[in-house]
Amino acid sequence: MTLALAGIHHGYAGREVLRGIDLTVAAGEIVCLLGPSGDGKTTLLRLVAGLEPLQQGAIEIAGRRVAEPGREVPPEQRSVGFVFQDYALFPHLTVADNVGFGLRGTGRGERRGRVAEALARVGLSGFAQAWPHTLSGGQQQRVALARALAPRPAVLLLDEAFASLDARLREQVRDDTLHVLQEAGTATLLVTHDAEEALFMADRIALLRAGQVEQLGRPAELYLRPASRFVATFLGEVNRLPGMVAGGVASTVLGALPAPGLPDGPAEVFWRPEGLHLAGEGVPAEVEACRMLGATTLVHLAVADAAGGVLHLHARVPAGAMLARGERVRLAADPDRAFAFAPDTV
Repeated sequence: MTLALAGIHHGYAGREVLRGIDLTVAAGEIVCLLGPSGDGKTTLLRLVAGLEPLQQGAIEIAGRRVAEPGREVPPEQRSVGFVFQDYALFPHLTVADNVGFGLRGTGRGERRGRVAEALARVGLSGFAQAWPHTLSGGQQQRVALARALAPRPAVLLLDEAFASLDARLREQVRDDTLHVLQEAGTATLLVTHDAEEALFMADRIALLRAGQVEQLGRPAELYLRPASRFVATFLGEVNRLPGMVAGGVASTVLGALPAPGLPDGPAEVFWRPEGLHLAGEGVPAEVEACRMLGATTLVHLAVADAAGGVLHLHARVPAGAMLARGERVRLAADPDRAFAFAPDTV
């Protein structure tokens, strides 16, 4: 593995921020550190980059140990590129000089070639002599990415690199960046608190909670097979329903789903909105609201529960279905978009 973290513990003023992180990133792999703000994601990047001394554990890059308690390889000798949230471009340097800043130890000819290569990779070949303040936010982000890639690092770190962009530009820049990273083949560790961004960018996601990895796996694994309530709700919207487990099957008003390993008795079932479908056959429901969200339509529904009450559910259906408030429909549920937890699961 190009990057290997083992037993990482770190804290500030007596408060432990990272509590036993074990993580690897292979060459060409994009691993996303996802989680709430304040759960140690940026701290972990800073430890990998050598911007803080490691308190406990070990860090290896390209098979070389670069950090352990009492021994730190300097940041400039770690073969690590870093893209900061604010990009940290030098306003008094041209784009070319910004990109070449980390190449000061190379010859002039090689440096010029590396800068040209990096700018071409991010689609900014024509901006070499531009000044950072004349660029858009998306272009500045790409300059920062080119600067990080120019030295051909073994590991690339991105810390909330798209957070300062508006929503529409963020989607385009993320897409462009994904193609650049895949082409570069660099081991990449990307920090975000945006679940959609992690699902889009990552080969694997490490979801952090209170300084520990709650679940590690491919995006589809976390989304469709969450290990806990926290994972299920952090990765996307869910409908919460009461359920009853018997013989490894959870029964709800919407139907049954597998619940392997859960004891018989009450359970809580989470159903993804896209797992609820309007169908000719199914559970009776009443439309409370209907909103078009571009590619999909979000339908608010009321469904009678087994105790004489009402469940308020969201169904995300293909665009085009516009329903009136009070309209009666039938609801079918896909068990592959549902998961059950015991009441005391956290």
